[in-house]
Formats: sequence, C-alpha cells, structure tokens
Amino acid sequence: MFRKKEEPAPSFEAVPVQSRVTSILGEGISWKGEITGEGGLRIEGLFEGLIDLAGMVIVDTKGRVESELIKADTVIVAGAVRSDIQAKRVEIRSTGRVWGNVTTVRFSTEDGAYLRGKIQMEEETSPEEDAGDAPDDNPPSEPALKPKKSAE
Repeated sequence: MFRKKEEPAPSFEAVPVQSRVTSILGEGISWKGEITGEGGLRIEGLFEGLIDLAGMVIVDTKGRVESELIKADTVIVAGAVRSDIQAKRVEIRSTGRVWGNVTTVRFSTEDGAYLRGKIQMEEETSPEEDAGDAPDDNPPSEPALKPKKSAE
C-alpha cells in the first residue's frame, strides 16, 4: 500500500569535448603563442597568437585576443578581438568588440556589439560534398564552408 515507487536511474549523455570549455586562460594572465587541438577555450586574460581549435572559443568580457586568425567551430566574443575569424558559428555579444573579417555559416550579434570588418556568409556543406574536393592536409577544425551561390 505504501510501497515506494522505483524511480528510473538518471541517464547522462556525455557532452562532446568540442561543445564545452575544457581550458581557461584566467583573468590577469597574458600568453603568447599558438593554441591548437580539440576542446573549448575560455579567454579571460590576454592572448597573442594563433588559435586553431576543433571546438569553442569564448572571449570573456575582460578577455583580449590579438591574432592574425582565429579558427574554431564556434567563436563567442564578449571582450575585444583584433583578428580575422573563421568559424561555423560566430556570436558577438553586446560588450564584444571585433576588429577583423569574419567568415562564417551562422552569425549573430546583440544590440551594442561592434564589428569593424567584413562578414562573409558561407553555406555549410555536407561531408559527402567535401569528400571529393577537400585536400587531406586541412586541419580538422577548419569549418566546411563554401561561397554562397549567386542568384542568376
């Protein structure tokens, strides 16, 4: 009559390493160099150099990045970035400042965001389309982008 109902055990799905932050460059830290690999990176300090990640890059409100190029799956900017950005998804938050060109499939900004540069929107290609014409020496984090077809 007063039997306790058995509750199903909660199931946890592992979040892919590319869609979560796995490393943090903390506030007050300055770093020069090159960051490559897989995983997510949150920058709260100053980073100078190349970023090429199969994953997410978040530039916090107090974060600064000075680079020739940031390549990642997702780039979220709430701080200051002086770099070109190549990513499948780019977000510039209301406190974000970007000086550089952006190449992306999905782009969003909040009211107050700043961008000084060009935006080139690309179509996302399917893996089958890329298999025939993609060179093998491309890094895995390079977004599968192709120019939009012009309306003729």
